[in-house]
Amino acid sequence: MESSNLVMPAEWQPHSKTWMAWPTSGYTLGDTEDDWHEARSTWAAVANAIVRFEPVSMLCQIEDLEIARTYLDERVELIEAALDDAWMRDIGPTFVRNRESGELVAANWIFNGWGAQSWASWVNDARVARFIGAHEGAPVEDSWLVNEGGGIHVNGAGTVLLTETVQLGEGRNAGSNKDAVEQEIHRILGTERAIWIKRGLTRDYDEFGTRGHIDIVACFADENTILYHDQQNPEHPDFEVSREVRETLEAAGDFKLVAVPAPTILRDDETDPESWVDYSYINHYICNGAVILCAFDDENDEVAKGILEQVYPGREIVLVDARPLFARGGGIHCITQQQPLST
Repeated sequence: MESSNLVMPAEWQPHSKTWMAWPTSGYTLGDTEDDWHEARSTWAAVANAIVRFEPVSMLCQIEDLEIARTYLDERVELIEAALDDAWMRDIGPTFVRNRESGELVAANWIFNGWGAQSWASWVNDARVARFIGAHEGAPVEDSWLVNEGGGIHVNGAGTVLLTETVQLGEGRNAGSNKDAVEQEIHRILGTERAIWIKRGLTRDYDEFGTRGHIDIVACFADENTILYHDQQNPEHPDFEVSREVRETLEAAGDFKLVAVPAPTILRDDETDPESWVDYSYINHYICNGAVILCAFDDENDEVAKGILEQVYPGREIVLVDARPLFARGGGIHCITQQQPLST
């Protein structure tokens, strides 16, 4: 395979800013005034935590600019844009660099509502990557691959984590074979090796799930270290998923594996025995000088914080309650997208 002229910097490398999108409608915003306040407060809590460490640019529909301003730190930049949803990791560009010039490039995957799911709308969201690229004066590199930013994680040294039920799953690229998908992933990201996880967390296959995004299951903490979600309670179906993930990563070799215990909470609806949570500390966001970590009012919040303090030395670990995000189908990593410094 020819080497790519593009390369995706690892998330821990310096950023020029973070991109986010303001929740404006649908299930993400909710149906009641209490729901609206909860969603807005949570998105704002993440943005306001990040802006202490680096600039934040927030896309927002024109009719919501005034209300957004009342929730957000004055340092957060608001940019008018048409939106369907607010999961910037998935609708925004994956920023890569030209290896030769160091120029920043906005990679534009095909976005189709997480596999053309019946509840999703994406006419506006499918244009966001190109919109942000134009806003930043970055050339746009189009891909034929149906993919989202939450479906990939790179170590900046040639390896990418993927999930079979995402890049090869229903509604995305089921008509393509693994070799073709890998070649396109490597072309865009500048990677050479893909580690395929069989499936994601159980809840992620519910109605508003992504069908297995990697960024809630496993992630790189540095070139040689992988963190993975460790569900330690055998009652939870993710106990078996964690075992599979660990075995897959062990078979890949070469990497130090760090288990991050799942929260002790098993369900978010005690009246429904099938309401297994996908609460995960893996879905954190690395920004300049800090890590914004999901919190769940759980005894393992401090355990996870301690682990991340060890694997991200020199960074402040900032806890933000992510339960309203997970109730809507995602986490902190899902609503953020880094823009690396150009070189």
